[in-house]
Amino acid sequence: MPLIELQNVSKIYRLGNQEIPALTGVSLTFEAGEFAVLAGPSGSGKTTALNLIGCLDHPTSGQVVVNGLDLGTASKRALADFRLQNIGFIFQSYNLIPVLTAAENAEFTLMLQKIPKPERRAKVRKLFVDLGIDGLENRRPADLSGGQQQRVAIARAMAADPHVILADEPTANLDSHTAEELLELMRRLNREKGTTFIFSSHDDRVIAQARRVIHLQDGCLADDVTISK
Repeated sequence: MPLIELQNVSKIYRLGNQEIPALTGVSLTFEAGEFAVLAGPSGSGKTTALNLIGCLDHPTSGQVVVNGLDLGTASKRALADFRLQNIGFIFQSYNLIPVLTAAENAEFTLMLQKIPKPERRAKVRKLFVDLGIDGLENRRPADLSGGQQQRVAIARAMAADPHVILADEPTANLDSHTAEELLELMRRLNREKGTTFIFSSHDDRVIAQARRVIHLQDGCLADDVTISK
């Protein structure tokens, strides 16, 4: 069974009396351990696809199944619990909580999972070493560079050992050097831990690193290419 399956998925947003199709009849599967990118220009539907996989939105029609759960038939509570246990998110704007330290931000998912404080502190400490941000645990987001904030966001996403990490335009606010470093870091985490990464991006740097490139155009699947690397 694939880790993720989209079957003839469409999503229509309504603005007043106007219907705006974001996805139209998209069918995709992802196996565990993939390092894939949903590529395409703004408005192509790639962020919508990520939101559907991440239980943040519902399809208008079609079926989305992640790790055996049909997201369209699950209750809101079941989806929230499933998201907490199975999915990590890396956002373009980092989405760190300003009043929390870097370590507290990275521990946030573990805290929601009610992991004991000593255990989550130890786990985050190791992640910070692996990510090259050890020593920054007590800084707040405002005192971190963009690259450091994104590393904290990656630590938060990785902390709970999710089945899949969804990254929405993760390099958009980063300079070329920092973006390349973070992409290599995520490639290493994918290789060493087997974590599935799915990106949405129109950044050529991200597309060049992916082992699978899925092009969306006007909400439709335009191309799906697996690259041997």
